[in-house]
Amino acid sequence: MCQLLGMNCNVPTDICFSFEGFHRRGGATDDHADGWGIAFFEGPGCRLFLDSKSAVQSPIAELVRTYPIHSMNVIAHIRRATRGKVALENTHPFVRELWGRHWVFAHNGTLRTVRRHKLGRFRPIGTTDSEHAFCALLTALDHDFRDYPRSPDVLADAIAAHAKKIGSEGTFNMLLGDGTQLYARCATKLHYIIRKAPFSKATLCTRCLRSSACSFSSAQCRIIPAR
Repeated sequence: MCQLLGMNCNVPTDICFSFEGFHRRGGATDDHADGWGIAFFEGPGCRLFLDSKSAVQSPIAELVRTYPIHSMNVIAHIRRATRGKVALENTHPFVRELWGRHWVFAHNGTLRTVRRHKLGRFRPIGTTDSEHAFCALLTALDHDFRDYPRSPDVLADAIAAHAKKIGSEGTFNMLLGDGTQLYARCATKLHYIIRKAPFSKATLCTRCLRSSACSFSSAQCRIIPAR
């Protein structure tokens, strides 16, 4: 299956350090070589990079690895295709507009019958179960709320409830963000790191370079357990 990387910070920060190990798993230290992508939130804007090439072969990944783009919320994905051909339209993360905000989504896992969910104005462009699940999730939220909910807890509960329904059809690990909140749903295993001052020196360990996905989180990052 695919791998996910998310970063949520209190101040704008670059992800070059974590992305160094992550992108190497896209075809060098691991076999997730069917495309990759990364989204950086910058205020109300969203800077998106996608490539159907493996991360280790992509000149765009080299740019991201060496260019310190500062953001408070980042979502990245390296793909190992199970549903849908290797193509740009099937590359995560996916982006849609809801309530005047960019919503970014990346998925790990396989969903067997997700296409039975009815869709509203959100429609998939590619052929993955992941993008269909994203559209189904946004359709449900659009039905629940006319505008962006004032309460973060109410929104988090709604996302968790709808994600639970979708996740009953297979494996549904996901990262979902709107630029102010980062939601992480874990159905299998989630690795996360919380860093705060005073910072000690950090290094990429052998395990991180090979298999473990690391992420930063803060008070604005909500981990949604798969109950």
